[in-house]
Amino acid sequence: MAYRVLVVDDEARMRDLLALHLERFFDVEKAASGDEALQMLDSAPFDVVVLDVLMPGMDGWEVCRRIRQGHQVPVLMLTALSDVEDKLEAFGAGADDYLTKPFEPRELVARVEALARRYEAAAAGRAGAGEPGRFLAYPGLVIDLKSRQVTVEGRRVALTPKEFDLLVYLVKGDGAVFSREQLLMEVWGDAGYAETRTVDSHVKTLREKLGREKVGKSLVTVWGVGYRFDASVLSEGSR
Repeated sequence: MAYRVLVVDDEARMRDLLALHLERFFDVEKAASGDEALQMLDSAPFDVVVLDVLMPGMDGWEVCRRIRQGHQVPVLMLTALSDVEDKLEAFGAGADDYLTKPFEPRELVARVEALARRYEAAAAGRAGAGEPGRFLAYPGLVIDLKSRQVTVEGRRVALTPKEFDLLVYLVKGDGAVFSREQLLMEVWGDAGYAETRTVDSHVKTLREKLGREKVGKSLVTVWGVGYRFDASVLSEGSR
């Protein structure tokens, strides 16, 4: 079965061009606005969303944030902007990948397929997960690997797919220090297209969501190297 891709762009010519590149390999549907895209996502499942940033009304960043409130589907941001800050804003909004116009059609197809495959593999892992080893539990922090839900001191915390994957990777490291390059490769799947500051941005957001003065402190910066998870911080906080 072909992966289902939703292309979101307010310009009809660009929507048609994107669909032309993608429909040889995927089942493609199109949306002319953020509102239309959100309605389509609520009514049918998709494997990847290709989302333009510069749209009137609700821009792509806001659409991505709203997608993340209720969907795990991977999002590929597509824009003419190329500044690092714009890329960081895209990842901060919950995007999984970022492609700058003009692009090579083959790269677009490859990026979409890579996102779809990783999402499919993650979904299969969630479906096949048994109860043993389902939870990563520490004082004040519980991670449900099957449902991909995180609870901090009894409250549910909404994380983007990449935030969740990054948190789990650090926690499973059992105190090991990971460089930014390692995290980009292991969590994002390819360190070649993303900036190392992407990791910093995601860790910062994770700390805020987990509670900077409490659970968030367990994500420790190792200066000049990268990051590690320190479970002892949570034990100390429970005393």
